[in-house]
Amino acid sequence: MPNRIQLKTGISRTMRWLLQTSRPVPPRSDEEVAADVERNYRWNFSVNLLDNAGFMFGFSFISATTIVPLFISKLTVSPLPIGIAAVIAQSGWSLPQIFTANSVERLARKKPVVVNLGFFLERLPLWILVIAPMIAVSAPTPALVLFLVTFAWFNVGAGLIATAWQDLLARCFPVDRRGRFFGTSMFVGTSLGMLGAAISAWILKTYPFPTNFVYIFTFAAVGITISWIFIALTREPVQPVDEPRTTTRQFWAKLPDILRRDHNFRRFLIARSLLALGGMGAGFVTVSAVQRWGVSDSTVGVYTGVLLLGQTIGNLTFGFLADRFGHKLSLELGALVSLLAFLLAWLSPSPHWYYGVFALMGIAIGAMIVSGILVIMEFSVPQRRPTYAGMANSSMGLVSLAAPLIGAWLAKMSYSWLFALSAFVYLLAFIALHWWVKEPRWA
Repeated sequence: MPNRIQLKTGISRTMRWLLQTSRPVPPRSDEEVAADVERNYRWNFSVNLLDNAGFMFGFSFISATTIVPLFISKLTVSPLPIGIAAVIAQSGWSLPQIFTANSVERLARKKPVVVNLGFFLERLPLWILVIAPMIAVSAPTPALVLFLVTFAWFNVGAGLIATAWQDLLARCFPVDRRGRFFGTSMFVGTSLGMLGAAISAWILKTYPFPTNFVYIFTFAAVGITISWIFIALTREPVQPVDEPRTTTRQFWAKLPDILRRDHNFRRFLIARSLLALGGMGAGFVTVSAVQRWGVSDSTVGVYTGVLLLGQTIGNLTFGFLADRFGHKLSLELGALVSLLAFLLAWLSPSPHWYYGVFALMGIAIGAMIVSGILVIMEFSVPQRRPTYAGMANSSMGLVSLAAPLIGAWLAKMSYSWLFALSAFVYLLAFIALHWWVKEPRWA
């Protein structure tokens, strides 16, 4: 018993040190905080842009749409592990957020969560991921298990710090400049991601399996670790928390009341869930091209580049569009572009059409990333941003948990049925967003 108490005390002290909760927070007025935001705007814009650039460069080497399915297909012929990887990729980041929202709301400083905890939860597992291809030939099943576990560690770890990261961005960038920042930083990041995709294509063509994936996953770990260095340089406008402490039970009890009162947010959650469900076929587009047309590994690397080119265009376009017209319009356009992408995948008569599929998917991803994250911040007052972000992203995560499994089940029967159903769900998402949800900035 004493050992258990000592262990809990040690963990508590470690967490206080990591989160810097013992540091005093001076009282500050809203005007002082706003002045701090303006004073550090250029600095924070630069270091967070470089953080995004490094992250996207590294992330291109573990693309859940292209690289990950290709690696898994080298280890097994079953579509189930690909579906599991898609579940991890689509829900790992979003699902855990509601469980951290209450704790994040009570923190005066969000940066220590993102930087200190983020190193262990999000950056470290990528270095362990490199081991999977090293043992892929001698032990393919353990390699597959190790890959899925570390891939889940990375995605779920990112989800655990996501509410703090989103609140940190909302603090550093005013509402009418968030889209500009996010669009520009993602534009630069995905441009570097295209470079990463070109390197991936060259590595896949030049080196045999599994050496090629050892190099690819190492590039991923290096890029995402470099991005951590830049986000650690963020100058957070620290704000004291005046809200009374809420217990976990009280926090969960108030969530249904938010849904009852905020009709527009409730409708948005339904429309956002349809967007998530429409992505059921995203993880199977690459496998479809490989199995239907026998495309080479290097062509898959080119697909990644085309995907990122589309995302580059989408990030910049939708970022500036959202600052002027609101994020709802960007999400509507993203739903329509996704509809076109899956119609093209469904009806494509040759593998060359898949370049258009991946380009459209990239454009849609640009809209979902920029506006899907930032629009949530406009539904609530600043003090409740983590709660709203947690509710929105975790509800989407629940749908994303089921969507790839539905996709894997349909893929066993027919890729055509899978892509047709994805297109239809995106049509429903567009209808819900356009005619049912009001733009929160002006609602």
